[in-house]
Amino acid sequence: MEMGYIVMIPLRLNEKEIKELQHEFKIYMQKYFKKMLGRGVDYTKINIVEDMLVIRGEGFLTEPEIFIAQTPNGAETIRASRDRVVNQHIIDNISFFEEILHCKCIHQTYCVEPEKNFWMHVIVFDHQLTE
Repeated sequence: MEMGYIVMIPLRLNEKEIKELQHEFKIYMQKYFKKMLGRGVDYTKINIVEDMLVIRGEGFLTEPEIFIAQTPNGAETIRASRDRVVNQHIIDNISFFEEILHCKCIHQTYCVEPEKNFWMHVIVFDHQLTE
């Protein structure tokens, strides 16, 4: 018996498709964080650029976390707790993005800056996404 496999045909998105997907991903991420954390991010920006997806959020901390982040060592405490949230986001969502974009993640990195109430996740895929 032969083993079958799925071949992903790379997508090349035009400007209209990029804007639509960025909007869909933004709504998806807002719903995801609302479900996971009980509140959304104040500002979410999604960019699809060449072979990358950039997810950026501002205003994700609660009022107590904002206060704690301003204290000595507080930012490190908040960063450690929010690192766990971002790691869970990666586990939960990389395959979603891969499926929608018809590609595989080959690298990803993220940054959490509690002092600025900012976080960012960059995913690099195995082929060019844009025309």
